[in-house]
Amino acid sequence: MTTLSPENSLSARQSATFILEKRKPPIDKTEWDSFFDENGHLAKSRDFICVNILERGLHPFVRTEAWKFLTGYYSWQSSQDERLMVDSNRRRNYKALCQMYEKIQPLLENLHGNFTETRNNIAYDIQRLYDKDPLGNVLVDKKKLEKTLLLSYVCNTKAEYQRGFHEMVMLFQLMVGHEHETFWLFQFFLQKTEHSCVINIGVGKNLDMLNSVITLLDPEFAEHLKGKGSGAVQSLFPWFCLCFQRAFKSFDDVWRLWEGVLVSDHRAEACWCPQVLLTGKPCRNFQVLVAYSMLQMVREQALLESMSGDAILLACNNLIDLDADELISAACMVYAELMQKEVPQPLKDFFL
Repeated sequence: MTTLSPENSLSARQSATFILEKRKPPIDKTEWDSFFDENGHLAKSRDFICVNILERGLHPFVRTEAWKFLTGYYSWQSSQDERLMVDSNRRRNYKALCQMYEKIQPLLENLHGNFTETRNNIAYDIQRLYDKDPLGNVLVDKKKLEKTLLLSYVCNTKAEYQRGFHEMVMLFQLMVGHEHETFWLFQFFLQKTEHSCVINIGVGKNLDMLNSVITLLDPEFAEHLKGKGSGAVQSLFPWFCLCFQRAFKSFDDVWRLWEGVLVSDHRAEACWCPQVLLTGKPCRNFQVLVAYSMLQMVREQALLESMSGDAILLACNNLIDLDADELISAACMVYAELMQKEVPQPLKDFFL
Protein backbone atom coordinates (compact mmCIF):
# COMPACT_ATOMS: atom_id res chain seq x y z
CA MET A 1 0.00 0.00 0.00
CA THR A 2 1.00 3.63 -0.58
CA THR A 3 0.32 6.45 1.84
CA LEU A 4 -0.41 9.77 0.15
CA SER A 5 -0.33 13.13 1.89
CA PRO A 6 -3.32 15.51 2.09
CA GLU A 7 -1.47 18.00 -0.11
CA ASN A 8 -1.76 15.57 -3.01
CA SER A 9 -5.55 16.01 -3.10
CA LEU A 10 -5.50 19.81 -3.27
CA SER A 11 -5.95 20.07 -7.04
CA ALA A 12 -8.90 17.67 -7.09
CA ARG A 13 -10.58 19.64 -4.30
CA GLN A 14 -9.95 22.89 -6.19
CA SER A 15 -11.57 21.45 -9.31
CA ALA A 16 -14.57 20.31 -7.27
CA THR A 17 -14.99 23.78 -5.76
CA PHE A 18 -14.56 25.47 -9.13
CA ILE A 19 -17.30 23.32 -10.67
CA LEU A 20 -19.82 24.09 -7.95
CA GLU A 21 -19.09 27.81 -7.87
CA LYS A 22 -19.34 28.02 -11.69
CA ARG A 23 -16.73 30.77 -11.76
CA LYS A 24 -16.67 30.77 -15.56
CA PRO A 25 -19.32 29.82 -18.15
CA PRO A 26 -18.92 26.75 -20.38
CA ILE A 27 -16.36 26.97 -23.17
CA ASP A 28 -18.02 28.66 -26.15
CA LYS A 29 -17.07 28.70 -29.84
CA THR A 30 -14.94 31.85 -29.60
CA GLU A 31 -12.89 30.51 -26.70
CA TRP A 32 -12.59 27.05 -28.28
CA ASP A 33 -11.24 28.56 -31.50
CA SER A 34 -8.66 30.49 -29.43
CA PHE A 35 -7.17 27.17 -28.32
CA PHE A 36 -5.82 26.68 -31.88
CA ASP A 37 -3.43 28.62 -34.09
CA GLU A 38 -4.03 29.68 -37.70
CA ASN A 39 -3.12 26.21 -38.99
CA GLY A 40 -5.39 24.43 -36.54
CA HIS A 41 -2.62 23.17 -34.25
CA LEU A 42 -3.09 23.46 -30.50
CA ALA A 43 -2.03 26.85 -29.15
CA LYS A 44 -2.84 25.75 -25.60
CA SER A 45 -1.73 22.55 -23.91
CA ARG A 46 -3.97 19.52 -23.93
CA ASP A 47 -3.91 19.54 -20.14
CA PHE A 48 -5.10 23.14 -20.04
CA ILE A 49 -8.04 22.36 -22.32
CA CYS A 50 -9.02 19.19 -20.43
CA VAL A 51 -8.91 20.95 -17.07
CA ASN A 52 -11.22 23.66 -18.41
CA ILE A 53 -13.62 21.09 -19.85
CA LEU A 54 -13.74 19.22 -16.54
CA GLU A 55 -14.33 22.35 -14.49
CA ARG A 56 -16.58 24.32 -16.82
CA GLY A 57 -18.07 22.05 -19.45
CA LEU A 58 -18.74 22.76 -23.12
CA HIS A 59 -21.25 24.98 -24.86
CA PRO A 60 -23.52 22.91 -27.15
CA PHE A 61 -22.10 24.67 -30.24
CA VAL A 62 -18.62 23.37 -29.34
CA ARG A 63 -19.49 19.87 -28.21
CA THR A 64 -19.42 18.11 -31.59
CA GLU A 65 -15.89 19.20 -32.46
CA ALA A 66 -14.54 18.88 -28.91
CA TRP A 67 -15.81 15.34 -28.60
CA LYS A 68 -13.85 14.32 -31.65
CA PHE A 69 -10.70 15.24 -29.75
CA LEU A 70 -11.83 13.76 -26.44
CA THR A 71 -12.68 10.37 -27.94
CA GLY A 72 -9.67 10.10 -30.24
CA TYR A 73 -11.59 10.60 -33.48
CA TYR A 74 -9.09 13.43 -34.07
CA SER A 75 -5.54 13.56 -32.80
CA TRP A 76 -4.72 16.44 -30.46
CA GLN A 77 -1.55 16.97 -32.52
CA SER A 78 -3.38 17.33 -35.85
CA SER A 79 -3.73 20.42 -38.03
CA GLN A 80 -6.97 21.60 -39.61
CA ASP A 81 -5.97 20.11 -42.99
CA GLU A 82 -5.11 16.79 -41.35
CA ARG A 83 -8.48 16.71 -39.61
CA LEU A 84 -10.28 17.29 -42.90
CA MET A 85 -8.39 14.31 -44.31
CA VAL A 86 -9.19 12.18 -41.26
CA ASP A 87 -12.88 12.98 -41.54
CA SER A 88 -12.85 12.14 -45.25
CA ASN A 89 -11.15 8.81 -44.51
CA ARG A 90 -13.61 7.97 -41.75
CA ARG A 91 -16.51 8.74 -44.08
CA ARG A 92 -14.97 6.49 -46.75
CA ASN A 93 -14.27 3.68 -44.29
CA TYR A 94 -17.79 3.88 -42.93
CA LYS A 95 -19.20 3.58 -46.45
CA ALA A 96 -16.99 0.53 -47.07
CA LEU A 97 -18.24 -1.09 -43.86
CA CYS A 98 -21.84 -0.48 -44.92
CA GLN A 99 -21.16 -2.09 -48.29
CA MET A 100 -19.50 -5.07 -46.63
CA TYR A 101 -22.45 -5.46 -44.27
CA GLU A 102 -24.92 -5.48 -47.17
CA LYS A 103 -22.94 -8.26 -48.85
CA ILE A 104 -22.65 -10.53 -45.82
CA GLN A 105 -26.11 -9.87 -44.36
CA PRO A 106 -27.73 -12.90 -46.12
CA LEU A 107 -24.93 -15.12 -44.83
CA LEU A 108 -25.40 -13.80 -41.30
CA GLU A 109 -29.15 -14.40 -41.49
CA ASN A 110 -28.72 -17.99 -42.64
CA LEU A 111 -25.77 -19.16 -40.55
CA HIS A 112 -25.80 -17.10 -37.37
CA GLY A 113 -28.85 -17.37 -35.15
CA ASN A 114 -27.42 -14.75 -32.81
CA PHE A 115 -27.55 -12.17 -35.61
CA THR A 116 -31.27 -12.58 -36.17
CA GLU A 117 -31.95 -12.49 -32.44
CA THR A 118 -29.82 -9.37 -31.99
CA ARG A 119 -31.45 -7.63 -34.96
CA ASN A 120 -34.86 -8.35 -33.47
CA ASN A 121 -33.73 -7.00 -30.07
CA ILE A 122 -32.43 -3.82 -31.69
CA ALA A 123 -35.65 -3.34 -33.64
CA TYR A 124 -37.72 -3.87 -30.49
CA ASP A 125 -35.65 -1.42 -28.44
CA ILE A 126 -35.78 1.25 -31.11
CA GLN A 127 -39.53 0.82 -31.58
CA ARG A 128 -40.04 1.59 -27.89
CA LEU A 129 -37.73 4.61 -27.99
CA TYR A 130 -39.52 7.92 -27.65
CA ASP A 131 -38.14 10.08 -30.44
CA LYS A 132 -39.93 13.42 -30.12
CA ASP A 133 -39.35 16.62 -28.19
CA PRO A 134 -42.05 18.29 -26.03
CA LEU A 135 -43.38 20.09 -29.13
CA GLY A 136 -43.79 16.87 -31.05
CA ASN A 137 -40.82 17.38 -33.37
CA VAL A 138 -39.01 14.20 -34.37
CA LEU A 139 -35.51 14.18 -32.88
CA VAL A 140 -34.13 10.82 -33.97
CA ASP A 141 -33.91 9.01 -37.28
CA LYS A 142 -34.77 5.49 -36.14
CA LYS A 143 -33.74 3.82 -39.40
CA LYS A 144 -30.27 5.36 -39.21
CA LEU A 145 -30.08 4.46 -35.54
CA GLU A 146 -30.88 0.82 -36.29
CA LYS A 147 -28.29 0.79 -39.07
CA THR A 148 -25.59 2.15 -36.77
CA LEU A 149 -26.37 -0.39 -34.04
CA LEU A 150 -26.38 -3.35 -36.44
CA LEU A 151 -23.14 -2.24 -38.05
CA SER A 152 -21.56 -1.79 -34.64
CA TYR A 153 -22.69 -5.27 -33.60
CA VAL A 154 -21.18 -6.84 -36.72
CA CYS A 155 -17.92 -4.85 -36.71
CA ASN A 156 -17.11 -4.51 -33.00
CA THR A 157 -16.51 -8.02 -31.71
CA LYS A 158 -15.68 -6.72 -28.23
CA ALA A 159 -19.01 -5.01 -27.67
CA GLU A 160 -21.97 -7.20 -28.57
CA TYR A 161 -25.28 -5.40 -28.55
CA GLN A 162 -26.85 -4.95 -25.14
CA ARG A 163 -29.98 -3.22 -23.97
CA GLY A 164 -29.25 0.46 -23.52
CA PHE A 165 -26.88 0.86 -26.46
CA HIS A 166 -29.77 2.24 -28.50
CA GLU A 167 -30.14 5.11 -26.01
CA MET A 168 -26.42 5.81 -26.01
CA VAL A 169 -26.16 5.89 -29.80
CA MET A 170 -29.25 8.10 -29.92
CA LEU A 171 -27.33 10.71 -27.91
CA PHE A 172 -24.44 10.54 -30.36
CA GLN A 173 -26.87 10.92 -33.26
CA LEU A 174 -28.35 14.00 -31.59
CA MET A 175 -24.87 15.46 -31.12
CA VAL A 176 -23.48 15.12 -34.65
CA GLY A 177 -24.86 15.60 -38.13
CA HIS A 178 -23.63 12.62 -40.15
CA GLU A 179 -24.00 8.84 -39.97
CA HIS A 180 -20.29 8.15 -40.10
CA GLU A 181 -19.69 10.54 -37.21
CA THR A 182 -22.32 8.80 -35.07
CA PHE A 183 -20.82 5.39 -35.77
CA TRP A 184 -17.18 6.32 -35.19
CA LEU A 185 -17.81 8.47 -32.10
CA PHE A 186 -19.64 5.56 -30.49
CA GLN A 187 -16.78 3.18 -31.30
CA PHE A 188 -14.14 5.60 -30.02
CA PHE A 189 -16.18 6.33 -26.89
CA LEU A 190 -16.31 2.62 -26.05
CA GLN A 191 -12.58 2.31 -26.67
CA LYS A 192 -11.65 5.45 -24.74
CA THR A 193 -13.67 4.33 -21.71
CA GLU A 194 -12.11 0.85 -21.96
CA HIS A 195 -15.52 -0.71 -22.69
CA SER A 196 -16.47 0.02 -19.09
CA CYS A 197 -20.18 0.00 -20.01
CA VAL A 198 -20.03 -3.43 -21.69
CA ILE A 199 -21.46 -6.17 -19.49
CA ASN A 200 -18.97 -8.91 -20.39
CA ILE A 201 -15.92 -6.62 -20.23
CA GLY A 202 -16.01 -3.67 -17.86
CA VAL A 203 -19.18 -3.70 -15.79
CA GLY A 204 -18.20 -6.52 -13.45
CA LYS A 205 -14.81 -4.91 -12.79
CA ASN A 206 -16.51 -1.59 -12.06
CA LEU A 207 -18.77 -3.22 -9.48
CA ASP A 208 -15.84 -5.01 -7.81
CA MET A 209 -13.85 -1.78 -7.60
CA LEU A 210 -16.91 0.08 -6.29
CA ASN A 211 -17.08 -2.43 -3.46
CA SER A 212 -13.38 -1.87 -2.79
CA VAL A 213 -13.81 1.91 -2.66
CA ILE A 214 -16.73 1.58 -0.23
CA THR A 215 -14.68 -0.74 1.99
CA LEU A 216 -11.77 1.71 2.02
CA LEU A 217 -13.67 4.98 2.48
CA ASP A 218 -16.82 3.95 4.34
CA PRO A 219 -16.28 0.78 6.44
CA GLU A 220 -19.57 1.20 8.31
CA PHE A 221 -21.61 1.27 5.11
CA ALA A 222 -19.50 -1.56 3.69
CA GLU A 223 -20.41 -3.78 6.64
CA HIS A 224 -24.10 -3.06 6.14
CA LEU A 225 -23.82 -3.86 2.43
CA LYS A 226 -22.19 -7.17 3.26
CA GLY A 227 -24.92 -7.99 5.77
CA LYS A 228 -28.54 -6.96 5.54
CA GLY A 229 -27.88 -4.80 2.49
CA SER A 230 -26.16 -7.56 0.55
CA GLY A 231 -26.72 -7.72 -3.18
CA ALA A 232 -27.35 -3.99 -3.57
CA VAL A 233 -24.03 -3.05 -5.14
CA GLN A 234 -23.97 -5.94 -7.62
CA SER A 235 -27.47 -4.94 -8.73
CA LEU A 236 -26.29 -1.46 -9.72
CA PHE A 237 -24.94 -2.71 -13.06
CA PRO A 238 -27.48 -0.59 -15.06
CA TRP A 239 -25.66 2.54 -13.85
CA PHE A 240 -22.56 1.43 -15.72
CA CYS A 241 -24.32 -0.21 -18.68
CA LEU A 242 -26.21 3.01 -19.40
CA CYS A 243 -23.39 5.34 -18.32
CA PHE A 244 -25.77 6.88 -15.77
CA GLN A 245 -27.88 8.52 -18.47
CA ARG A 246 -31.23 7.78 -16.77
CA ALA A 247 -30.16 9.60 -13.61
CA PHE A 248 -30.17 13.03 -15.22
CA LYS A 249 -32.81 15.59 -16.05
CA SER A 250 -31.45 16.53 -19.48
CA PHE A 251 -29.29 15.27 -22.33
CA ASP A 252 -26.91 18.16 -21.62
CA ASP A 253 -26.29 16.75 -18.15
CA VAL A 254 -25.56 13.30 -19.61
CA TRP A 255 -23.07 14.75 -22.09
CA ARG A 256 -21.55 16.85 -19.31
CA LEU A 257 -20.90 13.78 -17.17
CA TRP A 258 -19.53 11.79 -20.09
CA GLU A 259 -17.14 14.65 -20.83
CA GLY A 260 -15.98 14.46 -17.22
CA VAL A 261 -15.25 10.75 -17.66
CA LEU A 262 -13.40 11.32 -20.94
CA VAL A 263 -11.15 14.12 -19.70
CA SER A 264 -10.49 12.26 -16.44
CA ASP A 265 -9.19 9.32 -18.43
CA HIS A 266 -6.49 11.54 -19.96
CA ARG A 267 -3.57 12.03 -17.60
CA ALA A 268 -0.12 13.44 -18.08
CA GLU A 269 1.63 10.85 -15.92
CA ALA A 270 0.79 7.16 -15.71
CA CYS A 271 1.58 6.94 -12.03
CA TRP A 272 -0.06 7.58 -8.66
CA CYS A 273 1.62 10.83 -7.74
CA PRO A 274 1.06 14.57 -7.22
CA GLN A 275 1.84 15.34 -10.87
CA VAL A 276 -1.35 13.53 -11.91
CA LEU A 277 -3.42 15.71 -9.62
CA LEU A 278 -1.72 18.87 -10.79
CA THR A 279 -3.32 18.36 -14.19
CA GLY A 280 -6.62 19.07 -12.43
CA LYS A 281 -8.13 15.85 -13.73
CA PRO A 282 -8.86 12.94 -11.43
CA CYS A 283 -8.19 9.50 -12.92
CA ARG A 284 -9.08 6.61 -15.15
CA ASN A 285 -12.37 4.86 -14.47
CA PHE A 286 -13.89 8.02 -13.04
CA GLN A 287 -17.30 6.36 -13.47
CA VAL A 288 -16.70 4.29 -10.33
CA LEU A 289 -16.23 7.44 -8.24
CA VAL A 290 -19.44 8.79 -9.77
CA ALA A 291 -21.25 5.62 -8.71
CA TYR A 292 -19.80 5.88 -5.20
CA SER A 293 -21.01 9.48 -4.97
CA MET A 294 -24.51 8.44 -6.00
CA LEU A 295 -24.55 5.58 -3.52
CA GLN A 296 -23.59 8.02 -0.78
CA MET A 297 -26.85 9.87 -1.50
CA VAL A 298 -28.82 6.96 -0.03
CA ARG A 299 -26.29 5.96 2.64
CA GLU A 300 -27.79 7.79 5.59
CA GLN A 301 -31.27 6.46 4.90
CA ALA A 302 -29.97 2.95 4.33
CA LEU A 303 -28.17 2.87 7.69
CA LEU A 304 -30.88 4.71 9.63
CA GLU A 305 -33.63 2.40 8.41
CA SER A 306 -31.41 -0.68 8.24
CA MET A 307 -32.53 -1.17 4.67
CA SER A 308 -32.28 -4.47 2.83
CA GLY A 309 -30.41 -4.84 -0.42
CA ASP A 310 -33.64 -4.61 -2.42
CA ALA A 311 -34.68 -1.46 -0.58
CA ILE A 312 -31.28 0.15 -1.19
CA LEU A 313 -31.53 -0.73 -4.86
CA LEU A 314 -34.98 0.85 -5.05
CA ALA A 315 -33.66 4.02 -3.41
CA CYS A 316 -30.78 4.12 -5.89
CA ASN A 317 -33.16 3.67 -8.81
CA ASN A 318 -35.11 6.66 -7.55
CA LEU A 319 -32.07 8.91 -7.97
CA ILE A 320 -33.23 10.93 -10.95
CA ASP A 321 -33.03 14.51 -12.23
CA LEU A 322 -29.50 14.85 -10.86
CA ASP A 323 -27.24 17.79 -11.71
CA ALA A 324 -24.10 16.72 -13.59
CA ASP A 325 -21.92 19.52 -12.19
CA GLU A 326 -22.79 18.55 -8.63
CA LEU A 327 -22.10 14.89 -9.31
CA ILE A 328 -18.74 15.54 -11.01
CA SER A 329 -17.77 17.79 -8.12
CA ALA A 330 -18.74 15.12 -5.59
CA ALA A 331 -16.70 12.50 -7.48
CA CYS A 332 -13.68 14.83 -7.52
CA MET A 333 -13.99 15.15 -3.75
CA VAL A 334 -14.10 11.36 -3.42
CA TYR A 335 -10.90 11.15 -5.42
CA ALA A 336 -9.31 13.78 -3.15
CA GLU A 337 -10.34 11.69 -0.13
CA LEU A 338 -8.94 8.56 -1.75
CA MET A 339 -5.59 10.31 -2.14
CA GLN A 340 -5.24 10.50 1.64
CA LYS A 341 -5.69 6.78 2.24
CA GLU A 342 -3.45 3.77 2.10
CA VAL A 343 -4.61 2.51 -1.26
CA PRO A 344 -4.39 -1.23 -2.09
CA GLN A 345 -2.40 -1.96 -5.24
CA PRO A 346 -5.34 -3.38 -7.28
CA LEU A 347 -7.36 -0.23 -6.61
CA LYS A 348 -4.40 1.98 -7.43
CA ASP A 349 -3.83 0.15 -10.73
CA PHE A 350 -7.50 0.47 -11.62
CA PHE A 351 -7.61 4.22 -11.26
CA LEU A 352 -4.28 4.84 -12.97
